[in-house]
Amino acid sequence: RGIPDTIAAAACSFETVRGACQATILAIQTGIPVARIELLNAAQVKACNSYSKLSLPETPLLLLEFHGSEVEVAEQSKNFRDIAAECGGGDFTWTTKPEDRTKLWQARHDAYWSVKALRPGDSIGVVATDVCVPISRLADCVTETEEDLKRLNLLSPIVGHVGDGNFHCSLLCDVNDKDEMARGEEFMHRLVERAQAMDGTCTGEHGIGQGKQKYLKAELGPEALDAMRALKQALDPQNIFNPGKIVPAA
Repeated sequence: RGIPDTIAAAACSFETVRGACQATILAIQTGIPVARIELLNAAQVKACNSYSKLSLPETPLLLLEFHGSEVEVAEQSKNFRDIAAECGGGDFTWTTKPEDRTKLWQARHDAYWSVKALRPGDSIGVVATDVCVPISRLADCVTETEEDLKRLNLLSPIVGHVGDGNFHCSLLCDVNDKDEMARGEEFMHRLVERAQAMDGTCTGEHGIGQGKQKYLKAELGPEALDAMRALKQALDPQNIFNPGKIVPAA
């Protein structure tokens, strides 16, 4: 595709994560052609402020990008600003200057390292996991996920490619703390079950690997797994490509 005439980056803080998700849902459902829309929950914004030396309001944040002509980008930005205001959005800022756009996206690009810096130490690991749900269920899924984190006393900032209904949890756990690791396992299990119950998938981006094999039968059914095993056997009879991943031999 050709480079758009105009690219605008925008940021909008919200009172609640549900409000940010609702704004995303309305933007998608009303057909605003958003090129990128990323969610950072309050915990992630706080981490980014500390790591990247930013001064963003420490409330849920949406980062957006609009492409098109100068007139189209201005109209898209205005339409989203109106939606955001209905959903509890605060100041809506946008810019077309490349250097300003880069600075605005810095928080998202530094997300992983900002999370890791929250709990330094050799025994602290960042367990990244993701799920994806239909856009109409996004607000429910993210809100319930935050409630689970609070109940289980776990630290896991959330970022999301929310235009696709996909979001990521960066769970910080001490590998030497059996109780915390157990709570982390419970959280990740509940996260997947919640997404599947909402007609979503156990992973939108990170993949199945080994850790999410146990969720595939419920999501796809035994027939689909048998077909995948048959393809695996046909293409890789010696089982040398990622052995033991996704669909190990029955």
